[in-house]
Amino acid sequence: MNAGGTPDSPDPNPEPPPLSARAADALARADANSTGIRAIRAVRGLLPDAPPSITDSGPSDRLARLIAGARSEKPSATRELGLAAVQAWQSLTRRRGHSADTPIEVTILFTDLVAFSTWALAAGDDQVLRLLREVNISTEQVIRQHDGRIVKNLGDGVMALFTDPDEAIAAAYEAIGAVSSLTIDGYRPQLRAGLHTGTPRAVGDDVVGVDVNIAARVAGAAGAGELLISDVTLNSVDPHRYTRRRRRRFKAKGVPRELTVYAVVPRYDA
Repeated sequence: MNAGGTPDSPDPNPEPPPLSARAADALARADANSTGIRAIRAVRGLLPDAPPSITDSGPSDRLARLIAGARSEKPSATRELGLAAVQAWQSLTRRRGHSADTPIEVTILFTDLVAFSTWALAAGDDQVLRLLREVNISTEQVIRQHDGRIVKNLGDGVMALFTDPDEAIAAAYEAIGAVSSLTIDGYRPQLRAGLHTGTPRAVGDDVVGVDVNIAARVAGAAGAGELLISDVTLNSVDPHRYTRRRRRRFKAKGVPRELTVYAVVPRYDA
C-alpha cells in the first residue's frame, strides 16, 4: 500500500531467487528424474559384484545397506549413484589377492519365477520388463539386507552367496514373500528358491563346482512360493528355528543319491 492508499503495483523486475535456492531446486528435480534413475540402474546391472571369495561383511557392505535404506520410499538418482560407486569399489578392491582356485565355504541360493514363460508369452515385452525389474529390485534388497552377495542375474531369478546359512534361509524366505506381494496388471508372480551349503571354487566373479549344480537342482525342485534346502544346509543351522518336512523322491542329474531336501519355514518365535 502506497501513501495514497492504493495497492502497490507488482515489481516489474522481481529479484531472482538466490543462486543456492535455484541450485537446490535443480538438484532435487534431477534426483527424482525417472529417466536418469532407470539409466543408472541399467549401468549398475552391468557392474560386477565383488568377488565371492571375500566372506567378511566389511564397512563397504554396511555403507551399501545405509545408502539403500536412505529414503528408500522414494526413487533417487543420488542413491543409485552411491550404490553404483560402492559396487564398483568393492569389485576393484576385493579382487586383490583373490585366487581363482580357492574353495569357499558358502550357502548358495538360486531363485526363479514359476510359470513365468507362460505368462510372458501373452503379457508383452513392456510388462515382462516391468515385472523383471520389480522382482530384481525386491530380491536384491532382501539379499543385501541379509549380507548376501548376488553373483549373477539369471533373467527371472538370481544366484547369490551367503557366509551365514541362517541369513541365507531368512533372505530366501523373505524374497519369496516380497515377490508374491507384487502385482502387474492383476498378475501375481510366484518365486521359488533353493539353498545348498558347500565349497564351490571362485573363478573371476563367478563360482563353479558340484555344489553350485546341487543348489540349482534343489531350487528347480521347489514349488511356487516354496523354499527347499539341502540336508547339508539344515545341518549347518539350529533345526529348532525352522518348521520343516522331509521331501522324498528327490532325484536330479548330478546330485548325490543320499541327498535329502526339506521345505522349511523360519520360526520367528524360536
